[in-house]
Amino acid sequence: MNELEKMRGGLLADMRAEELQQSFMHCKKLLARLRNMTIYDEDYRTLLEELVPGIPSTSIIIPPFYCDHGHGIRLGEQVFVNAGCTFLDGAYITIGDYTLIGPDVRIYTPHHPMDYRERRSPLEYACPVTIGRDCWIGGGTVICPGVRIGDRVVIGAGSVVVHDIPEDCVAVGNPAVVKKRLRSPEQADPSGSPE
Repeated sequence: MNELEKMRGGLLADMRAEELQQSFMHCKKLLARLRNMTIYDEDYRTLLEELVPGIPSTSIIIPPFYCDHGHGIRLGEQVFVNAGCTFLDGAYITIGDYTLIGPDVRIYTPHHPMDYRERRSPLEYACPVTIGRDCWIGGGTVICPGVRIGDRVVIGAGSVVVHDIPEDCVAVGNPAVVKKRLRSPEQADPSGSPE
């Protein structure tokens, strides 16, 4: 198992490893080019597809955008990521169809050892973040490593999400807590299709 596979698998990975350094470097070069573009530039879509392989043609990321690798970001159809977002994709960041991500949202997957002596080494973990379908993540929100957000969730602007959030609710605050249910589980559409 190489260090990239360890990182994706939630194991301690050596950030000095050649394959990780090459991935960082490739990503940073693409991001530097992307920062000088608008979504209307001829090469924008080609560059975005190289940065985030498999991004659907219906999904968009507004520059400036920041990430560690790009290939750890998995977006569904019709996902909109507004300007100034940072996705640290050591582990996978998965975002479901029709989800809206406000400006300056930060999604973090890296996680460092709690013991300060272990943190002195270049080893770190990464824990995946999953956001469901039809969500709205308000501007300036921070989503911490390992968090799962259910379908049809609204996260209030400026919230810090440190725990899982169930589907069909509004969560706000630091730490984000559920403030309101949007509908009962009995009202959920079992087909999973947008309404």
